[in-house]
Amino acid sequence: MPVPADLPQQVARALAEDIGSGDLTAALIPADRAGRAAVITREPAIVCGIPYVDASFAAIDARVRLEWRVAEGDSVAANQLLFTLEGPARALLTGERTALNFLQLLSGTATAAHAYAVLLEGTNCRLLDTRKTIPGLRSAQKYAVRAGGGRNHRMGLFDGILIKENHIMAAGSIAAAVAAARQGSAQVPVEVEVENLPELQQAIEAGADIAMLDEFSLEAMREAVALNAAAKRPLELEASGGITTATIREIAATGVDFISVGSITKHVRAIDLSMRFEFQP
Repeated sequence: MPVPADLPQQVARALAEDIGSGDLTAALIPADRAGRAAVITREPAIVCGIPYVDASFAAIDARVRLEWRVAEGDSVAANQLLFTLEGPARALLTGERTALNFLQLLSGTATAAHAYAVLLEGTNCRLLDTRKTIPGLRSAQKYAVRAGGGRNHRMGLFDGILIKENHIMAAGSIAAAVAAARQGSAQVPVEVEVENLPELQQAIEAGADIAMLDEFSLEAMREAVALNAAAKRPLELEASGGITTATIREIAATGVDFISVGSITKHVRAIDLSMRFEFQP
């Protein structure tokens, strides 16, 4: 799975905010002291963030050697060994927090995505993320969503058009907003957020590519799927709003193509990891 192009910049920023002008505590340790460490997970998880860990230690000291016992996207159990590392003790201690921050956050995101994606197995519906991400780490979190079995919605405002209520009000109508989108130079998908069946009909007639069914009831979703299927040019349908692991399967059964869940990146909880050190005398 390709890593985000801005991974080096994200790692550099993370190290800079933590180390600043230097690690004052690690400087208390003799420069020639060597060490080794092992990292375990305290809880089940989907592993994600290996390239970020590797890049973090490589940027601090190229002499640090890591040996991974798992692969990106693996499902791991509580207390399982993830990787070992050895090298200059100062470098191990300096890089610990930044490396684990990436691994905990991205594994947490992948684990959350997987919890939803697995519930869609056997259906034709796919899980999507949103733009509700941690500022500065969007590409990393969207990478983690893929590792967990989900798919990415648009990366930002530049690679897709999502016409929402305020855009419609400003443009005057759904038809006017879609027409304006089609007149633009960007060849990107045009999606319209709709709140009821008449608005869905307008999006279909306007020639949108996707309709986001915002906060639709199950019955309304079924009606929307039927209305769309009868259209000369059907759209792809995305369900969104208040979706949980308890409801996602029945939503998929209505026949929608996608289900977007903002909580997999917005409400992410870091996985509990532990790094155990051994230092040579």
